[in-house]
Amino acid sequence: MNIKYLRHNEISKSKWDRCISLSFNGIVYAYSWYLDIVSYGWGALVLDDYKAVMPLTTKSNYALNKIVQPAYAPQLGVFTANKLNVDTVNAFLSAIPAKFKSVQINLNTFNKASHKKFSIKQGITYELDLIVPYKTLYKKFTGDTRLHINKSKKQKINVVKHVNLKDLLLLKKNSSDEPLSFEHMNILRRIIPFCNNHNIGETFGAYNDKNELVAGAFFIKSHHKSVCLLLACTNDGKKAGADYALYNHYINEYAEKNLTLDFGSYYVGDKQHIGTCFNSTPVNFNKLKKSRFLWFFNKI
Repeated sequence: MNIKYLRHNEISKSKWDRCISLSFNGIVYAYSWYLDIVSYGWGALVLDDYKAVMPLTTKSNYALNKIVQPAYAPQLGVFTANKLNVDTVNAFLSAIPAKFKSVQINLNTFNKASHKKFSIKQGITYELDLIVPYKTLYKKFTGDTRLHINKSKKQKINVVKHVNLKDLLLLKKNSSDEPLSFEHMNILRRIIPFCNNHNIGETFGAYNDKNELVAGAFFIKSHHKSVCLLLACTNDGKKAGADYALYNHYINEYAEKNLTLDFGSYYVGDKQHIGTCFNSTPVNFNKLKKSRFLWFFNKI
């Protein structure tokens, strides 16, 4: 199996994006333009003439070369239009150059690995097939979810498209439990306009009866899948069920379409994933880790 390591300037972006576009397991995070935003200078492993590819999202620290999972790209791994098995994924993992002393990689949901040099944990995401009618989907929502949706209607929460980017990012910055770093803010400032301009992204906002933005979301579509990349909600918005209203609005709008909704990483209540509230399907993916650090580098 001829797997080559390519530095960033050696990658053919056109061939790369064609491979991702044709891949049965393609995902928006793997396109070259997206990788350029979340992991400047990324490298790659390429099989033959781009029959299969694997991005290596690299980072240097204290003169050490590392592969890290970048923000806003929760799944990467091996992508191909051909059949994919454990042996192929393992071959790509074995081809990672030894110069990378630390490796942290989240594979995609179609990649299975059993590589002895990596510790493997299970990540989880939640997906909902929207091809059936909305009424059918709604009946399967949990009782609490329907209560939250009805509460949002009583509180006169209004969900609309095309929220101003600045307003959405300020909402995320001011309402997030975790501080939004300058780096992450810049990533979102680049991803969201690009996706909106190319008709693969949509912003939604939930406003209260005072016309105040109390919740906002950004969805990005690729390969018949829509991922909620960002959802932010104020405390008042949560009390009014605005976060549930956003997801419900999106599900209602895209019901009976050939689309699968990935709920992203939003949690409600006592660390309950929002996907469980809408009776979505849990889907696992492998999270791999390996370190070749010497003890003094660990100390640093």
